[in-house]
Amino acid sequence: MKSGKLIKYLNVILKFDERLRLVEHLISVSDQENKMQSISSNEKCKSCYNKIDFAQLFYVLMDEGLLFFDTADQKSNRSKFQFFLENNFTYASDEGGQSKIKSISRQFSECKGYTYKVKQIKFLDEFIAVMQERKRRLESW
Repeated sequence: MKSGKLIKYLNVILKFDERLRLVEHLISVSDQENKMQSISSNEKCKSCYNKIDFAQLFYVLMDEGLLFFDTADQKSNRSKFQFFLENNFTYASDEGGQSKIKSISRQFSECKGYTYKVKQIKFLDEFIAVMQERKRRLESW
């Protein structure tokens, strides 16, 4: 599947634009401390993905421009994105429970590297299969 088609497919299925506007509103630069208090808590959003797959999901969304914090500065955008994930999500650990994300920098670097191309393609194939199944369910309603 070509990159352009993947972007269109994800955008149509998941409607990230509306969610992005909400996140941007909550994390505005001018009022960041006050707004972060309203969404911060001890409870974190949990993931069924292991740490590398979790990183791949969000790296692809970030890298394709579907989710972002700073469109003008790619380095700043990545840094803010990683900070957001580390503070708001957990991932499925090898032991079967949820683990806090202390740092996701290494996993983001792996997503960018050519060496991990095959791993990323496998992840995308599995993710696309889940989205296609969802689409089939919606079409059959």
